[in-house]
Amino acid sequence: MSKTPPNTYDAIVVGTGISGGWAAMELCRAGLNTLVLERGRPVAHGDYPTANLDTWDLPYHDRMTEQEKTAHYEKLQRKDYIMRQSTKHWFVRDDEYPYTEKRRFDWVRGYHTGGRSLMWGRQCYRLSDLDFTANAREGIAVDWPIRYADLKPWYDYVSRFVGISGRPEKLGHLPDGPFLPEMPLNCVEDRVRSGIQRRFPDRTVTPGRAAHLTAYDPTVHLGTRSDCQYRNRCMRGCPYGGYFASNSATLPVAAATGKLTLVNHAAVREVIYDADTQRATGVRVKLTETGEDTEYFSRGVVFLNASTLNTAAILLASKSAAQPNGLGNDNDQVGRNIMDHHHRTGASGSFSGFADKAEYGRKANGFYIPRFVNLGDAGSKRDYLRGFGFQGGASQDGWWKLVREADISLGADLKQRLTQAGGDWSVGMTAFGESLSNPDNRVTLNEDLLDKDGLPTLTMDVAFGENERLMREEMGVAAAEMLEAAGAKNVRMYREEAHPGFSIHEMGSARMGRDARTSVLNAHNQVWNCKNLYITDGSAMTSASCVNPSLTYMALTARAVNHAVGELNRQNI
Repeated sequence: MSKTPPNTYDAIVVGTGISGGWAAMELCRAGLNTLVLERGRPVAHGDYPTANLDTWDLPYHDRMTEQEKTAHYEKLQRKDYIMRQSTKHWFVRDDEYPYTEKRRFDWVRGYHTGGRSLMWGRQCYRLSDLDFTANAREGIAVDWPIRYADLKPWYDYVSRFVGISGRPEKLGHLPDGPFLPEMPLNCVEDRVRSGIQRRFPDRTVTPGRAAHLTAYDPTVHLGTRSDCQYRNRCMRGCPYGGYFASNSATLPVAAATGKLTLVNHAAVREVIYDADTQRATGVRVKLTETGEDTEYFSRGVVFLNASTLNTAAILLASKSAAQPNGLGNDNDQVGRNIMDHHHRTGASGSFSGFADKAEYGRKANGFYIPRFVNLGDAGSKRDYLRGFGFQGGASQDGWWKLVREADISLGADLKQRLTQAGGDWSVGMTAFGESLSNPDNRVTLNEDLLDKDGLPTLTMDVAFGENERLMREEMGVAAAEMLEAAGAKNVRMYREEAHPGFSIHEMGSARMGRDARTSVLNAHNQVWNCKNLYITDGSAMTSASCVNPSLTYMALTARAVNHAVGELNRQNI
């Protein structure tokens, strides 16, 4: 009779971000004693040190010094809007966790409980069959092994729990869901909507579909949550739980079951593979606070949710006599086919005539314009594949208008003028375009350059291609023509250099497919040659669509846990 080794659980989850949190909650609620491993430090819900600070409470007016950026954030500073005193503690330092670039890659990471669920953009959209069938229809990469009908019940399931505000639009290529009340468009955004749809009837402007509770229901939105407070300080962490994050939602629910064990400062080196049973039996871990190496074991399943590139790194490092190229990598597909959305092009303009209008609160959302090209009809066909959507918003001049106008009022007069509405409104929109799967876009392990924890780092060899270049030529032009049609003045188009990683939507490193020879995962997110190992973060994506992907990761995760629990009960894995 074999003795169960210490540190043994029913299930192991690697990562606490959006998909890892969902895996933990669903496994715990199914009754499995679940170990969750987080590489970074512990962060409890509410442990958000800058959430209630004003700009003047922060060093350097919330700016980071050039010396600090150069010393610690050589690459991260490319994404300048996150380089703030109020948010820097969420982001990994480049000098501690370096990576190598054959081609430029802007990698944004967060190692702490909750991962990037604490500072994500919160936009939630579904893929449709336009997306799920695109690869097969166009002969690109491999076919998704699922269709919208397979994922729809799970989209519905996670959407109800997350709480997504939005407006139904009845668009086949942007499926609706069980929405909470929308965050209404402001007066200028509504003007943009009516102007665009008058000139372009085939283009829809809708409130962004956002993971913000606009009608909190404690019987549905479990965890430690409440209604959005319209503070627009989301990237600092929300002490109210007004937006969805692992820390306030899935992890507290998992903990309440009594089945959760969460270990921080636990960097997973590799998955332990048993060649005789073709199962993952556990993981080898570096406990980074002590430097100790240890092993944890699973009698059931292992879920890898370390984020796309780190999941690939773990698989590539999981070498054995039976799997010399890394676990699941017999076909050399692990780490390939990296995709991200390309943006940094769009347009801006201004509106007058709304000086007597003002917004109440700070809405952490704007508008969304779904894809309107290559929808399958002759009128929308372009000379490139796939398409793009727009995210945008409008805002009014605030107190800074008095600075710009060199106002010399003092005392009570200045205070009165600061409280008055007035000034022009500005509006802007940015396109997000789909990138195609390409096997030459890949990451590989660099065992000569180790990070601060002593783990191998990654070498990035990823770039956008000709299809993306052709698409980008239309994206900015389309934004400008829509703003002009809406009546905006001073319309300016912009197009800046774009590189993978910048959208923080990297995906595809261990894609799903129908054939073990060309993919890493099957239709249930199982590694083909290791059926109790599931991967449900962005690694699993077979194509990118042009919409924000996090909702799809959540739906895939809930669906995969349901399958895993069923297979365990049937003793199939």
